[in-house]
Amino acid sequence: MAPAVSTIAPEDKQLTIWHGLDISEAIARLQSDAEYGLSKATAQRLLLEVGANELAAKPGKPWWLKFLLQFNQPLLIILLCAGLVKAVTGSFVNAGVIWGVTTTNAIIGFIQESKAESAIAALAKAITTEAIVIRDGQKIRIPSSELVPGDIVLLTSGDKVPADLRLIQVKNLQIDESALTGESVAVEKDTAILKPDTALAERKNMAYAGGFVTFGQGTGIVVATGNATETGRISQLMEQHTNLSTPLTRKFDKFSQNWLYMVLGLATLCFVVGLGSRSFQDALEAAVALTVSAIPEGLPAVVTVTLAIGVSRMARRNAIIRKLPAVETLGSATVICSDKTGTLTENQMTVQAIYAGGHQYTVTGVGYAPDGEILNDEQPVNLNRDKGLQECLIAGLLCNDSHIKYKNDRWVVMGDPTEGALIAAANKAGFHQSTLAQQMPKLDGIPFESDFQYMATLHATSQGKTIYVKGSVEAILQRCTLMLNTNGQPRPIDCVETLKQTSIEREVNIMARQGLRVLALAKKPVSDKQNTLDHPDIADGLIFLGLQGMIDPPRESAIKAVQACQSAGIQVKMITGDHAITAGAIARRMGINNNGSVLAFTGAELAQMEPAELAQVAEEGVVFARVAPEQKLRLVEALQSKGEIVAMTGDGVNDAPALKQADIGIAMGGAGTEVAKEAADMLLTDDNFASIEAAVEEGRAVYKNLIKAICFILPVNGGESMTILISTLLARDLPILSLQVLWLNMLNSITMTVPLAFEPKAQNVMQQSPRHPNEPLLSASRLKRILAISLFNWIVIFGVFEYIRQTTGDLNLARTMAINALIAGRMFYLLSISQLIPNLIAKMDGTIQENVDIPAIAFGILGAIILQIIFAHVPLINYVFETAPLSWQQWLFCLGVGSPMILWAAVVNRIDPPN
Repeated sequence: MAPAVSTIAPEDKQLTIWHGLDISEAIARLQSDAEYGLSKATAQRLLLEVGANELAAKPGKPWWLKFLLQFNQPLLIILLCAGLVKAVTGSFVNAGVIWGVTTTNAIIGFIQESKAESAIAALAKAITTEAIVIRDGQKIRIPSSELVPGDIVLLTSGDKVPADLRLIQVKNLQIDESALTGESVAVEKDTAILKPDTALAERKNMAYAGGFVTFGQGTGIVVATGNATETGRISQLMEQHTNLSTPLTRKFDKFSQNWLYMVLGLATLCFVVGLGSRSFQDALEAAVALTVSAIPEGLPAVVTVTLAIGVSRMARRNAIIRKLPAVETLGSATVICSDKTGTLTENQMTVQAIYAGGHQYTVTGVGYAPDGEILNDEQPVNLNRDKGLQECLIAGLLCNDSHIKYKNDRWVVMGDPTEGALIAAANKAGFHQSTLAQQMPKLDGIPFESDFQYMATLHATSQGKTIYVKGSVEAILQRCTLMLNTNGQPRPIDCVETLKQTSIEREVNIMARQGLRVLALAKKPVSDKQNTLDHPDIADGLIFLGLQGMIDPPRESAIKAVQACQSAGIQVKMITGDHAITAGAIARRMGINNNGSVLAFTGAELAQMEPAELAQVAEEGVVFARVAPEQKLRLVEALQSKGEIVAMTGDGVNDAPALKQADIGIAMGGAGTEVAKEAADMLLTDDNFASIEAAVEEGRAVYKNLIKAICFILPVNGGESMTILISTLLARDLPILSLQVLWLNMLNSITMTVPLAFEPKAQNVMQQSPRHPNEPLLSASRLKRILAISLFNWIVIFGVFEYIRQTTGDLNLARTMAINALIAGRMFYLLSISQLIPNLIAKMDGTIQENVDIPAIAFGILGAIILQIIFAHVPLINYVFETAPLSWQQWLFCLGVGSPMILWAAVVNRIDPPN
């Protein structure tokens, strides 16, 4: 982890490891004074030199430039050029329609493109506040933007840390740095010198911009401001790593390039051949018609609508998509890198194991709700008999500064989550905090201090005044000489198989291996005359009451979702700021593994690895603990270098660079910071990993429907192109004109293709392996399908046109009937690839019960029929598109010619199954 950079003077360019310096040396380097602070003149000079304590936001592109960039697509450029050719040759109506189509596509792309990145602005808000500083020996309050390196800043509970500080003095100081480090609990701060390679989350003598003071007081000297802070460095990482293209956009780019070369080649061939048998104007019309026919103008609209429908379906399953391509990307994910706290876990500390009176107990229930019970050998306990357990629970309830309340349909802790877990455990045994507080009122207390690692309270009880103590095992045990047995009677610790050396420590190790955070509890009877409490009162003579082990437990729904993802061939990896032991224990509980093994690596280990080694570790590892922002980013890049499609979850400022780099970034909609949300492609409204699995399922369904839509829309372009090219080669009249092609490709194709986006997902979609990232958009079997259907469409268009032209001599009628016969064939083809008929049959015989979007296909076909009636019978359309009205007999003829598509599609479906 690179250290913060001092910006005290332009000539001081070297990296300064502030957490590794003595306080006096840090103050001297910054040319400040702990009591006097900086002078106002010095502060003003430094402010001019180093700039305001703000994050410089990268300006976004102007809206007009983003709109123009929508035309920077090969297929749209070809259409623009085709429109220009028509305009130059005097065909202004044709040119207007072609340009209208391209502009419509550009507008669609402009609307779906995300707004200018505002993540840096959100980061700036994260550190914008006011600060109390010492200048000229006086305390003053200034905007945090005016802070400079060397300023002495005072921190109290409730303050937001305004800049990166080297702490000078602390008094019970605790800072919540979860947004930056990923540490799930507030960090207890001190001023001791640390090793230079200490991880960011473990730098207890530092306070970082954006942190929140939850308890105590402190004083620190500013060592970095603005972009030089750790938060600022994250903003720079985000600017350096722009969003990668998604698998879908990459495949479309490749498809567009290949299609571009084909269109240019065919158009050139058509024009050159046409010059040999036609006038220049007719040869140009043929080339333009072929160009327009070969380009699937309606495809961008179909893709957008299909993805938008996927967005709607995901929203119903608690996943909000911010960027449309993310819908398909999630469905193609091969790796999901998930945060632990709140995503895989409940984000509610819960006591799960108790050791008291020499016995082990398990606690059921999750979170702060009173639901659950305490069991011994799977049997409910009898507190009248288990006096030792009773005393242990009472101690956890009374030696406590927090409380639990029912709020917004859930139980929440008001205060420290660890203390909330102790209260919930006692509640499950029938003890209530308010009742005990009246029966055993608190007289005095010693708040928790990191130097002592314990908290103590003095209470008046019916048996006399008693001190209750809770804290770390090491701090409590060394003060204990006695312990309670099951009956609640004290006995020497040493007398029972040297419990102090064996059993208690063994129980601590058992709980630690389960990832539990262990607290020891003790008490001490004192004289009735004692009304105050101080540290010497608990220096010795404590009676050990027991251990309570707690953890933020995994969500049951997340466990099932992880199993579903792994069954679907998707790797799940845990990347967290928490300890490796805790993270590994959660991973084992959830079944997160790689071929049965749970390999865990720490951020310190990752920092020493070369890129090649890191890429291998990223593939093999399952748990990555104590990782810094750069390491999260490197892990995502390492997985991508292996060809993985990476989904990354996160909620903090520290997650933002990795969220932005990932193929799809997933932020927590509830607990997530604004920075994480701005950098992400998707938000989870319930912060639950199970919603990711549901979104993956919907994403896979969206991709299948998208491929089905593409394979439906491209054969029309294929049939049209073959028709125009062959007619040109044979020196025949064109069976279809460029404007008629645009009608087919934009209006009719969209009308019949969009309903495919409503197709229900296959039942086994999550039992299939992820698609290979390099799988082309059009596989060999799909190309065969497209060519086969294109051949049928060409036969219909060319055959009907030649027959009607030769029998009637009316070119407009021949073209109108050829197009309507093509539409009839498309309707039969649509029915053959959709699930409309199979679902109707299944619903009739009771095979499926759930509702499906059956009407969508029917409405699509009805819409196509209405459009073709307008195409043939509205005079204005007849004039613009050179069409002619049809009789009933001619309509039936078109329908009959298109009906053989039923048999043809059945053969094709055996080669390339549509579902």
